[in-house]
Amino acid sequence: MTPQNEQELARMVAEADGPLRIMGGGTRPIGRSTGAALSLAGMAGITLYEPGALTLVAKAGTPLAEVQARLAAENQRLAFEPMDHRALLGTEGDPTIGGMVAANVSGPRRISVGACRDFMLGVRFVDGAGNIIKNGGRVMKNVTGYDLVKLLTGSYGTLGVLTEVSLKVLPDVETQVTLVLEGLDDPRAVAAMAAAMSSPFEVTGAAHDPASGRTLLRLEGFAASVAYRAQALAWVLAPFGAVAVMDDHAASAALWAAIRDVTAFAGQQGCVWRLSVKASDAPALVAKAGASAVIYDWAGGLVWLLADGDLRARLGDFAGHATLIRGQADVPVFQPEPAPVAALSTALRAKFDPRGIFNPGMMG
Repeated sequence: MTPQNEQELARMVAEADGPLRIMGGGTRPIGRSTGAALSLAGMAGITLYEPGALTLVAKAGTPLAEVQARLAAENQRLAFEPMDHRALLGTEGDPTIGGMVAANVSGPRRISVGACRDFMLGVRFVDGAGNIIKNGGRVMKNVTGYDLVKLLTGSYGTLGVLTEVSLKVLPDVETQVTLVLEGLDDPRAVAAMAAAMSSPFEVTGAAHDPASGRTLLRLEGFAASVAYRAQALAWVLAPFGAVAVMDDHAASAALWAAIRDVTAFAGQQGCVWRLSVKASDAPALVAKAGASAVIYDWAGGLVWLLADGDLRARLGDFAGHATLIRGQADVPVFQPEPAPVAALSTALRAKFDPRGIFNPGMMG
C-alpha cells in the first residue's frame, strides 16, 4: 500500500484488517515488525522552508538527500547529522525524513547540539484508529498541550504513522578541523575525550577507533575561532600525548561521515550492536563483550560492536541499553524494559493504536 495523501492513508489505516509494516526508504530494517507493507514513498515533498526563521516542514516520505540539498543551498544543515545506515546494513533505497524522525536518528554531533528529538517542532500523524492528529507547530514557539512531538520521535512507528514533520535547522559552519591522538588504549582514550568535552572549546565530535589506535576530536565554526580553539585544546590534551591537527575541511568531514555511518563495519560478517552507556563504563563493558571490532562515539557514550551471540548475556547487569542493529533472530532487538516501564509502554501503545496494527513485533 502506498497512499498519496494524508486522507488516503487515514482511510487505509481505518479499514486495515491486519497488521501494517510501516516503511520509509527501506534503508534501516531494524526490528522485526510483520504485516502488510505500508509505504510513505507517495507522500513526499518540502511543504515549507523559511531560511530566515530556521524552520523546515516536509512530508514524511521526502528523501533526506532532498532536504539536505535544499538546506545546503542556503548554507544551512540538520545539526544533529543523521546517520545513513546503508553501508552498515548493506541496504539500498533512500533514507527519508520520516524514517529519521521515527528512529530519532542522530550522529556524532549529538553530544554537543542534541538529538533529532531536540530539533523537532511539530508532527502530523495518523493513529491506529485512522484519526489525523497534529501536534506542535511550524515555528519555534511554545505550544500548549501534551508534547506528542517528542513522544512520536523515536517511537519506531509503533504509536502512529508520521505524515509531516517540522524541524528547526541551523546555519552551516565555515570550517572544521580534527585533532588526532595516537596509540591510546580504550580507558585512556575515554579519559582524553572526557577532558576535551569538559573544556570550554566546544568540541562537536569525540570518537575512538581501537583498530587504528586513533582518538578523534572535532572543532567547528569560524576559521579564526577554530584555529585558536585547536591550539588551546591541544594544550589541554598534552598529558595524553602528541596531538596532530587535520585542518583540511573536506578530509575532516569525510572522516566524521565514516564515523557517523560506521563504515568500518561495512561488508563484515557478524552481529552489529549499538551500546548506549555512561562513557566511563564503556571500556570495561567492551572488554567483556568479546567483540571483533569496536568504534566509540559520543565520547564513549555510544559504542558500536561487531559481536556474535547474545551480547547482553555476556555483559550481565549494566546501566544502559544494548540494541541489536543486525543479527540473529533468537535475540531481542531492543533492551528488555523493566516490568513497570514495559507496562507503561504497553498502555501507551494501546491508547494510540488500540488494535495493535502498527509494526507489531518491532519492540519484541
